[in-house]
Amino acid sequence: MISSHYPILQVVIPLLGAPICVLIRQRTWVWAVSVVTAWVSFVISILLWLEVSKKGAISYHIGNWPPPWGIEYRIDILSALVLILVSGIGSLVIIFARKSVEKEIPEDRTYLFYTMFLLALSGLLGMVATGDLFNLFVFLEISSLSTYVLISLGTSKKAMTSAFRYLILGTLGATFYVIGVGILYQLTGTLNMLDLASRIPEISQSSSLILAFGFLTAGIGLKMGLFPLHTWLPNAYTYAPSIITVFLSATATKVAIYVLLRIYFTIFGINSFSLFPMDKILLALGVVSILTMSLVAIFQTNLKRMFAYSSVAQTGYIIIGISLLTEKGLISAIVHTFNHALMKGALFFALGAIIYRVSTSKLSSLSGLGKMMPLSTSAFLISGLSLFGVPFTVGFVSKWY
Repeated sequence: MISSHYPILQVVIPLLGAPICVLIRQRTWVWAVSVVTAWVSFVISILLWLEVSKKGAISYHIGNWPPPWGIEYRIDILSALVLILVSGIGSLVIIFARKSVEKEIPEDRTYLFYTMFLLALSGLLGMVATGDLFNLFVFLEISSLSTYVLISLGTSKKAMTSAFRYLILGTLGATFYVIGVGILYQLTGTLNMLDLASRIPEISQSSSLILAFGFLTAGIGLKMGLFPLHTWLPNAYTYAPSIITVFLSATATKVAIYVLLRIYFTIFGINSFSLFPMDKILLALGVVSILTMSLVAIFQTNLKRMFAYSSVAQTGYIIIGISLLTEKGLISAIVHTFNHALMKGALFFALGAIIYRVSTSKLSSLSGLGKMMPLSTSAFLISGLSLFGVPFTVGFVSKWY
């Protein structure tokens, strides 16, 4: 039955859609292919969630090779929800991308935008679905490389330099990650996450294990924009095409947070924190991130940059929840990860509509916008209130936890 292959189809369909866009190249058709592809992935993610809700975690073996010898895609309730988040936001983004892309990106590069978008979507979905650390690295590189190109397509000349900075730092993060994976493989002889989880207690006293823990944290921390590894993020959000800023803020950093949770609590387990005080380091970084990045955001005159720094601060809240090493702390971190994706995604969506109309995101040029664009400014206001945690918003739910 085709339903048994949903875990792999979720990833493969957008991966196949990318070369189709390269072959077609015509603006309207590449957009249509991207819309269909993204929405098929979204539907599959919902079907996966329904199946996981009824039957429990799904284990899919690539090529019928059982783990740990073969690559396993493992979907549980958390990964199913993250798949819905990523594919759902991707589906909405691609619908509204058409007008934004026509205005911000030259026609001869339009096909490149949609190709890279589908590759980025496939990479993020693969990172969530896979149960293999090296396979996760492959998808990490797919999503990262395509994201570099997407950022470089921004209208400003600074988009290229922002993409290049992200390329350098992203490569550094990927290198840290793969070094950590290599150390774990040397210690255990396996890359399967569940198999690693069963073998790590046997080598818990190894100093190399602490080294792997640190490298993996640094690598993923850079990808999620964790302070002080966030320096790529403000420029990337500011100078990327508006619709890509929406996608990155709502999905890319959230998938990185998900990966960090998997590494900490699925592979290493909570007892590993007794070997290395990463929880105390994360707590300190989270507090400093909230205080400093919120202060920096206040003094920004460009709204995209302001909200970029705000995103780093909000990541600090999530990191604090993780660092508590309690059930309530972990739940609050997960809830705020989802809620922040919705809040910040909606905020950048509304800002994108404003930029489409007035061609700027500078505060000094937005006076009288309420009369000119009442719906967009209302959406902007509601999203902002949600970030504050006003009652009856998703932000309040996070604060409640």
